[in-house]
Amino acid sequence: MVDLESEVPPLPPRYRFRDLLLGDQGWQNDDRVQVEFYMNENTFKERLKLFFIKNQRSSLRIRLFNFSLKLLSCLLYIIRVLLESPSQGNEWSHIFWVNRSLPLWGLQVLVALISLFETVLLGYLSYKGNIWEQILRIPFILEIINAVPFVISIFWPSLRNLFVPVFLNCWLAKHALENMINDLHRAIQRTQSAMFNQVLILISTLLCLIFTCICGIQHLERIGKKLNLFDSLYFCIVTFSTVGFGDVTPETWSSKLFVVAMICVALVVLPIQFEQLAYLWMERQKSGGNYSRHRAQTEKHVVLCVSSLKIDLLMDFLNEFYAHPRLQDYYVVILCPTEMDVQVRRVLQIPMWSQRVIYLQGSALKDQDLLRAKMDDAEACFILSSRCEVDRTSSDHQTILRAWAVKDFAPNCPLYVQILKPENKFHIKFADHVVCEEEFKYAMLALNCICPATSTLITLLVHTSRGQEGQQSPEQWQKTYGRCSGNEVYHITLEESAFFAEYEGKSFTYASFHAHKKFGVCLIGARREDNKNILLNPGPRYIMNATDICFYINITKEENSAFKNQDQQKKSSVPQPFYHGPSRLPVHSIIASMGTVAIDLQDTSCRSASGPTLSLPAEGGKGVRRPSIAPVLEVADTSSIHTCDLLSDQSEDETTSDEKMPSNLEYAKGYPPYSPYIGSSPTLCHLLHEKVPFCCLRLDKSCQHNYYEDAKAYGFKNKLIIVAAETAGNGLYNFIVPLRAYYRPKKELNPIVLLLDNPLDDLLRCGVTFAANMVVVDKESTMSAEEDYMADAKTIVNVQTLFRLFSSLSIITELTHPANMRFMQFRAKDCYSLALSKLEKKERERGSNLAFMFRLPFAAGRVFSISMLDTLLYQSFVKDYMISITRLLLGLDTMPGSGFLCSMKITEDDLWIRTYARLYQKLCSATGDVPIGIYRTESQKLATSESQISISVEEWEDTKDCRDQGHARGNHRNSTSSDQSDHPLLRRKSMQWARRLSRKGPKHSGKTAEKITQQRLTLYRRSERQELAELVKNRMKHLGLSTVGYDEMNDHQNTLSYILINPSPDTRLELNDVVYLIRPDPLSFLPNNEPVRNSSICNAAGADSREETQL
Repeated sequence: MVDLESEVPPLPPRYRFRDLLLGDQGWQNDDRVQVEFYMNENTFKERLKLFFIKNQRSSLRIRLFNFSLKLLSCLLYIIRVLLESPSQGNEWSHIFWVNRSLPLWGLQVLVALISLFETVLLGYLSYKGNIWEQILRIPFILEIINAVPFVISIFWPSLRNLFVPVFLNCWLAKHALENMINDLHRAIQRTQSAMFNQVLILISTLLCLIFTCICGIQHLERIGKKLNLFDSLYFCIVTFSTVGFGDVTPETWSSKLFVVAMICVALVVLPIQFEQLAYLWMERQKSGGNYSRHRAQTEKHVVLCVSSLKIDLLMDFLNEFYAHPRLQDYYVVILCPTEMDVQVRRVLQIPMWSQRVIYLQGSALKDQDLLRAKMDDAEACFILSSRCEVDRTSSDHQTILRAWAVKDFAPNCPLYVQILKPENKFHIKFADHVVCEEEFKYAMLALNCICPATSTLITLLVHTSRGQEGQQSPEQWQKTYGRCSGNEVYHITLEESAFFAEYEGKSFTYASFHAHKKFGVCLIGARREDNKNILLNPGPRYIMNATDICFYINITKEENSAFKNQDQQKKSSVPQPFYHGPSRLPVHSIIASMGTVAIDLQDTSCRSASGPTLSLPAEGGKGVRRPSIAPVLEVADTSSIHTCDLLSDQSEDETTSDEKMPSNLEYAKGYPPYSPYIGSSPTLCHLLHEKVPFCCLRLDKSCQHNYYEDAKAYGFKNKLIIVAAETAGNGLYNFIVPLRAYYRPKKELNPIVLLLDNPLDDLLRCGVTFAANMVVVDKESTMSAEEDYMADAKTIVNVQTLFRLFSSLSIITELTHPANMRFMQFRAKDCYSLALSKLEKKERERGSNLAFMFRLPFAAGRVFSISMLDTLLYQSFVKDYMISITRLLLGLDTMPGSGFLCSMKITEDDLWIRTYARLYQKLCSATGDVPIGIYRTESQKLATSESQISISVEEWEDTKDCRDQGHARGNHRNSTSSDQSDHPLLRRKSMQWARRLSRKGPKHSGKTAEKITQQRLTLYRRSERQELAELVKNRMKHLGLSTVGYDEMNDHQNTLSYILINPSPDTRLELNDVVYLIRPDPLSFLPNNEPVRNSSICNAAGADSREETQL
């Protein structure tokens, strides 16, 4: 084989790097040819063109010199007019000849020569093959008229005093100014402002018209009134302003003709300029202007990037953003690619917003638009996704590109990004704060199933409110509910706080209880100075340091609170109990109940941590003490923690799993083996030892492993949680994980049923009649409705259908628009709902951000608006910890040592505790739990509506017969009302009509006719509620399902539920109250080696015992 290296000729010995650059003379005989490129630019004409036209900077200098030259020629003309003596006589020769001094003539000749040379040169360089195109240009003609006579006068001295209309050079100066501005913008690489250019052209055109008219009138009146320049100026201003005093008028026909011509020119030119200016002004109003660099450097502003700006989104942002006092001086720059909506334009014209909100039409993907918004100088950039699109993935892709573009343009600008789907979140992990809609939505829906109204609790915590809502309402629950809704989460350093400074070196539980007892604030979490992780209720073993950041719930932050010192009141010789009755409440309780921010500083030195405990007096003289509450220790005692047995639930489940759990449902704690997306902290969950086959996951179909075809056949111990959705998306992962978290007792785990289609048959098969909760999230197909508020139409109608068919079913859903909450559980003739609607309107007129909070479904936690996540994102600009705290509360994130949100129910055995303050002490001393609020359900006498009427036909007939016989006492046994007048009029008349027909009809001797008649009467006499119930039961019988569970479902329309966040310490506990708790992490404590037993609450002597879950 031939060696390839032998075929390559070696390099000559003289070849060096210098020869490569300069060339080698020894290679002249080579066949290669050296080619020079762009030789056309090396010609003399091309070099001149590059200097005078193509190059921006040199061309700008030429334009500036030309502009100055034209202004100089106009100035020389004015000097010539001022130096010229008035002519005598009215001869026409004064029009063509003037008196011009020799030096002035020399300057004008020099200017003319330079201008003519430049004009000819530029004409030659811009020549493109058509000579007449260059000659017939108006600037070229004006240049010839003004320059050639002076050049001719050099060779013909008798023409030195010939009149030349040099004042026409003002139009050439205007033309040079326009070209100069264009070159200026090209040279500095900035997009020129069309508005600025158009205004400049309009002003220069007006000045040129006035200057031309002044000079023309003055020259033509040399044979008339001999007007000077000032008189000519006065005449032009009066004429063009349409005033026309008439004291100065032209006399000669030539001047009159000139004025007519100038007016005609003005009537043609000026309207065109004004029309273009008005068009540009309107376009600028649509697209917005620029946020100036000077303002960006001297003022603070944030940028809001959205795909489309709606009025609700804008008002939510502005109201929440400017609710904080320190943000009042900030400006908001809105960057949106679409035109401004009519409603948005109307709102931005309000003086309160017009001075602080700037709208720019542009794209975040263009650096020019980001420069207009001064993104690099912004304090923050909010990027919101468009949740009203069907393709939510596409909306996320647009959000991701916007975030990348902003980060590339302004790396130091803090980013606050809202994303829709969790699988797209890892693309924007670089953002400072991220809120994923489906993560939070499904987590709140899940928590609502085990901790009622968690969504309402979170919504009230993240909204800014002063607690003034509902204070003018006549109902007490609305006043209490509205006042407690003003509580928010705040933070402060321990050593700088008057609330918590005295608890340095003490346990977290001790500090939380005593701060609530003394100031009425609820300490929920802490963070070390050297650690970024927030710990919710780290437990009694956490010792508070001076540099810790404390997170607490209060009506206002400590910096805005006024402290009021109270002297010790005179005490009688007989010591009184701490809580003796409602008339002897402590001062701090009275202040808290009034909702004021003045906080009482009680002297608690007389009550040490190891002092006497709260106790109730003995019962009925028997001398038996009722249970007392142990004090909260300053430092955690290992023995007391073991006695409380914080892991008792888990231990109890492990020991009794064989008895209470089926053999095929043995759980093990572990992390989910598969995660549908990246970016969420792993959560320890209850898992099955073996993976269930996919065929067994179909509830409505049997397989080779089991033969069950409905939920009833499975025999679940706990009630079901049914999720009705259109698609099984990755967001369901965040629904399942909180319900299967390791800190949930095994015996309380609810089966979860995913229902992808919800006709009546499927609802009945999946066990809706014995379900604990029904979660409805099927609205994706209506997101692209032409009317924005129709995006919730499908969800609302589906929920209403479920509500009518299964009135006692706990239905939980979420809506896009808060205004649509009024349609949840809608009753057309419900007087109480109408009263709540009026209250909502009044609260909205008062400027409340939570006008919808008094709607019964929202207050009870049955519905929430996903727009609260926007508020959460806005809040994080001032409170950068709000997203982290919310994720910890919802179980989206888990931190070692951080507690979790749970709830407990007050039973009859727990009412001995009496007040919220005693409950706080009991929980802190026994289990280390920190309560943060109460979910209360009250009985309410609501107005009777048509759907509530349920008529019993037989009892109605008996009552009517007794009336006819004259009995004084009627047997009215209606299920909802004892007064017959409350029955619907149409229903009553139809029943009377049916009864009359049955009596007048022919009497059949056979039993068949009587049976048919009885069935017809029964059909006429049924109420709407009975008809729906009969429909459901018939379907259940047809499907072979038992109707026992459905018969037990009752309508609970006479109750209402609401939340009390951080209520006052003297708040009385009521039966069936649900208390929200932040329980410490069980894994942060050592396991108990003692025999497992039920945790109980005992008195000092240990006489009584109660289960821990029931207090």
